[in-house]
Amino acid sequence: MENTVKKGLNSNTIKLIAVIAMTLDHLAWALYPGYPTDFVALLLHLIGRVTCPIMCYFIAEGYHYTKNIQKYIFRLFSFALIAHFCYIYFSADYIDWKSFIPFYYGKFLDQTSVMWSLAWGLVMLKVANDPKISHTACVVLILLICIVAFPADWSCIASLCVLAFGTNRHNLKKQAFWLIFYTAIYATVYFFCIDKVYGLLQMGVVLAIPIIAMYNGQRGKNPKINKIVKWLFYFYYPLHLLVIAYLFK
Repeated sequence: MENTVKKGLNSNTIKLIAVIAMTLDHLAWALYPGYPTDFVALLLHLIGRVTCPIMCYFIAEGYHYTKNIQKYIFRLFSFALIAHFCYIYFSADYIDWKSFIPFYYGKFLDQTSVMWSLAWGLVMLKVANDPKISHTACVVLILLICIVAFPADWSCIASLCVLAFGTNRHNLKKQAFWLIFYTAIYATVYFFCIDKVYGLLQMGVVLAIPIIAMYNGQRGKNPKINKIVKWLFYFYYPLHLLVIAYLFK
């Protein structure tokens, strides 16, 4: 029951923070293409780093609250499919309609949106919590999922963060540790293979930790608002990419 409002931030507020941060981040990619070191570009991208951890966190929370995990997984993959086209059209790698075909132009990374990685993260969490699956089988399945999620935005790191948040629920220290650990791997690859400054910038995910720490375990007092916010990110994510791409391409 949520009759009594607790101190801190409810999930609706934190999700809106993530949406705003994400929008600023994607606007920066459109207005400052490439990897510029302008202060404004770096600041907007730094703010945007809080988005992925918050998304991962609430995907994991959703796992514990959902009444039907199969429908939840299906919903995430459905929106991952929709978001794929919007993400590719938005990306700097878009050339023509063939760009929508993964790996068509020979590139391996950033072949689809983070929604793909998040959806597989939910599958990881389901596998890890399934008593019918042995430990060995669980490890093998998680490794296979990492391979499948690897070409997406945020690679398999987002998937692993969903897993870490879900399996260490109510233990912020462990959740923060694994968030930093997995992101450090991602940042290291980014640093040596893509761009040094932007590799270091990835560690800005730590800014999400105090925000998550303020989560009071509640949604909101108004059920109608709760339902709107529940669906807001699903629709907003692909739509805002499409709008930004249309306006600035």
